[in-house]
Amino acid sequence: MNHDLHVLRAGYLSTVYHTSFILKGTGILHDYGLKAEWTLFPSGPDMVNAMQEGSIDIGYTGLPPVIIGIDRGVKLQCIAGGHIEGTVLIAGDHVKALHECSGMQDFFSQFHGKAIGCPPRGSIHDVIVHALLEESGMEDITVTNYPWADFIPDALTRGEIAVAAGTPALAVTARRYAVAKIVMPPSSVWPYNPSYGIVIGGEMPVDPDVLSRFLRAHEEACERIRHDPAGCAQIVSAVTGMVDPEFVLEAYRISPKYCAALPAEYIASTMRFVRTLHQTGYIQKTVGQGRIFDPSLIAEVHPSPAHYESGLFFP
Repeated sequence: MNHDLHVLRAGYLSTVYHTSFILKGTGILHDYGLKAEWTLFPSGPDMVNAMQEGSIDIGYTGLPPVIIGIDRGVKLQCIAGGHIEGTVLIAGDHVKALHECSGMQDFFSQFHGKAIGCPPRGSIHDVIVHALLEESGMEDITVTNYPWADFIPDALTRGEIAVAAGTPALAVTARRYAVAKIVMPPSSVWPYNPSYGIVIGGEMPVDPDVLSRFLRAHEEACERIRHDPAGCAQIVSAVTGMVDPEFVLEAYRISPKYCAALPAEYIASTMRFVRTLHQTGYIQKTVGQGRIFDPSLIAEVHPSPAHYESGLFFP
């Protein structure tokens, strides 16, 4: 393409199934006339703070931190999706999985007087856990937050927490090192929950054409994950230098729903977050859909129906 190379300051998380790793490890961005300056953040709330300070242009984050940021006056908008159902619960072998229980309340009754481990307060995993506890009427289960998700498996091993919530990568780590098993799969935790989206600061002077090019690159990377998960696992492994391809592939399999679109189901699930955040005191007032989403660019980039439910394709 003949676009001038434009630099975007992009924030990303260590979540291996985000397209950030595919964009970092391939020439896709360059093909769209873009170059990214990548900054790694420990959590979504940290990324929102960086957007408030104006140090990044665009970011990969769950939507609850964005909603909390908007409530406190930060100008933010989600302009594309990326993945749904990315929260999983893990625990030791002695814990009954959800399918072995009579329901959600029966499942959580195993943890009376104990703690659930989560990434930082306000992260998508933290908010989901608080919502599940509220819906199950569990008042004596505490939530322990950790600044980095990497601390959670050790906390589980030491008995600091009885169960943990986090990404599929957390589940892979736990299973590999015999720390824990999956006790609640992503599809059961919160159907269609938007595990991450592409977010911009509302007052950042990013050219819409540049954003559109980034979203085309992001959509191409989503499609590559869907149609060539094994090849993408190789890319992510090489970029991180910390996990092998089979680790990434297992994370893809645990939570296989990828797309860049913003369908009605994605938006409706996000608005359920708004109600939960307000009820649990995370935000002072409800935040309208129009303040959270601007789907205009992704509607042009991805006019066809969303592909989240199509899953992954293996040869």
